[in-house]
Amino acid sequence: MYVTAADGVRISFQVTGNGPETLLLLAGQANNHHWWDRVRRDFDGSFRTVTLDWRGTGDSDKPDTDSYATRDLARDAVAVLDELGAETTLLYGASMGGRVAQWIAADHPDRIDRLILGCTSPGGEHGIERSDEVRRALAVSDPAAARQTLLELMYSPTWLARNPGPYFTLGDPDMPAHARRRHRIASARHDAWDVLPTITAPTMIIHGTDDRFNPTANAALLGSRIPRSRVQLIAGARHAYFDEARTQASPLASDFLSRRD
Repeated sequence: MYVTAADGVRISFQVTGNGPETLLLLAGQANNHHWWDRVRRDFDGSFRTVTLDWRGTGDSDKPDTDSYATRDLARDAVAVLDELGAETTLLYGASMGGRVAQWIAADHPDRIDRLILGCTSPGGEHGIERSDEVRRALAVSDPAAARQTLLELMYSPTWLARNPGPYFTLGDPDMPAHARRRHRIASARHDAWDVLPTITAPTMIIHGTDDRFNPTANAALLGSRIPRSRVQLIAGARHAYFDEARTQASPLASDFLSRRD
C-alpha cells in the first residue's frame, strides 16, 4: 500500500494484526519496515500494527532532495495514519524512529494515546553522542569490518553466537548512496529538546544498559524532559534491545501500550 506525501513522494506502508487499536512502529535510520520483522508478531494479536518504509528505503520513493529531516519523516508517518483513517494511535519508535516519534507526539498531541521511545536521543547539543572510538570503528574502509562493528553494537557476542542471522537491523542494503547520506544527516541534525516538555502522551522510554551506539544516558535525558514519562532499562542489552531481549521488551511494551490508567 502507498500514500503520497505532501511533496509528492510515495511512501510504502504495511498493515498487519487485527486488534482494535492502531500501533505505529517506526524503524531506525537507513532501515525499512523489516526492522520489526522478528518482533511484530508479538503485537499483532493485540493491535493493528502499521509500519512504513522511510523515504529513501524499501518500496518508498528515494528523492535526492532536502526532505529527509526527522520532522519531514514525521509528516510522512502522519500521512500514513491519515490514509488509514487512524485519528488516534499508539506509537513506538526505536533509534531514529524514536527521534521521529518525538516530533509526532509534540506536533499532534491529540493523536497519540501512548508513546514508547526506544534506544533514542533528544539530539542537538543536549544529546549524548557515541564515543570517538565507536565513530572510528564504524568509519573504517573495510565493509566487512564495519558490518561486524555494527553487529556488535546492536547485539551481544553471546546472542550473535546463538543467532547467525539473518539480521534486520543493519540497514536497507538496496538504499542508494544519496538516501543513506541524507538519513545520516537527518539523525545527526535532530534536535527536539525544546518541544519535549510539550508531549502530553504517557511515555515509556526503553534503553539497553550496554548501548554504546546510542549511549544509555540519553534515556535519562528524555525522561527528565517529557512529562508523564518513565524510564525502563534492560540490563545487558545493546542497541537492538527489542530484538535480543525480545522476551522481556515485548511484554513490557505491550503491557504499557494496553494500559488505560
